[in-house]
Amino acid sequence: MKGIQAYETGGPDVLKYGDMPEPVAAPGQAVVAIRNIGVNYTDVSSRKGTNPPAAFPWTPGREASGVVSAVGDGVSEVSVGDRVAYAMHTGSYAEQQAVPAWLLVRIPDDMDFATGAATLLQTMTAHFLVNDIIPLQSGDRALVHAGAGGMGLLLIQMLKRRGLHVYTTVSTDEKAELASGAGADDVIRYTQQDFEEEIRRLTDGAGVKIIYDAVGQTTFEKGLRVLGRRGCMCLYGQAGGPVGMVDSAALRNGSLYLTRPSLGDFTATRPELLQRATECLDWVQTGAIKLNVSLNLPLSEAAEAHRRLEGRETTGKILLTP
Repeated sequence: MKGIQAYETGGPDVLKYGDMPEPVAAPGQAVVAIRNIGVNYTDVSSRKGTNPPAAFPWTPGREASGVVSAVGDGVSEVSVGDRVAYAMHTGSYAEQQAVPAWLLVRIPDDMDFATGAATLLQTMTAHFLVNDIIPLQSGDRALVHAGAGGMGLLLIQMLKRRGLHVYTTVSTDEKAELASGAGADDVIRYTQQDFEEEIRRLTDGAGVKIIYDAVGQTTFEKGLRVLGRRGCMCLYGQAGGPVGMVDSAALRNGSLYLTRPSLGDFTATRPELLQRATECLDWVQTGAIKLNVSLNLPLSEAAEAHRRLEGRETTGKILLTP
C-alpha cells in the first residue's frame, strides 16, 4: 500500500510518499481501509521534533475515517464493513491502518467520510476543553487564540453555546470574518493590536475567566497577565514554540490555574470516548456545530499540507485523501 513515512525530524520535505507494508490485525485490533485523513498541528510538532516520534520510520497522522476491512481475535466493538472514524492513534497518513478496536467509532450512514475524518480529534478536544476543565457560567469571558483555525472555530462555537462572551485573536481581516461568523464577540487582529492591551480595555481591567492557548511561547506570559481572579490558562498546544519553565509565583497574583491537558486523558475509557464522540458527531450532523474544511489534498501531497498549516496559510480543517 501507499503511505507517508519520515526517517528523521525536520521540515515538510522529510515526509516521503511511497510503498509500505500492508497492516495485519493483531488481537484487539481492526484494519481500516482509510478514505479520509485529518491533518492536525500535533503532526507538525512531531515532524519538527518539538514532540518527536518515539522511533523511525514514522508515519504521521492521529485521525482518519474509513471502512473496517479485517478484525483480529477478541474484537467485539466493530465488524467488517462498518463505517468508522478514529482519533489518537498515530499512523493514519496511509491507505490502511491497524487500529485498537476500542478507539473506533461508528459514523452515521448518511455522514460522508470527509466529515467523519474532520470531526473526532478537534471536536472532541474542543468538547472537553469547554466542558471539563473548569466550571464555566453564562456570561463568563473567554479568550481563544488562533480563532480562525480548525480548533479556534470549534471552541468559539461551543463557548457561545454555553453563553460565554468570547474574545479571539487572528492575523488577517479574512480570518476575522471567519471568527466573527463562528460567533466571536470581539476579534483582535494581533498583527495590528496588542491583545494584552485590548483585553484590558475591553474588560475594564477585569480580565477573562479562561484562555485557550495553542500558540505557546509568544502568547503565554501576556495571557497570564490578562486572566481575572481565579482564572485558568489552558495551554493545549505550542504552535508558536514551547513554553519554558513556569515560575509558580506567576500564578499567585489572582490565584490562577494552569493546565496542559490532553484528549487521551478525557477519553480514557470506551464509554467516555463513545459518550463524547457521539455527542460531537450528533452536533456536526445536525448543524449545531459547523465544520470548516478548507483544504483537501491527495495523500501524496502531505508535505504541502504541512507547509500551508505551518505557514498559517489555512483556515479551518485540512484533510488528505488516499
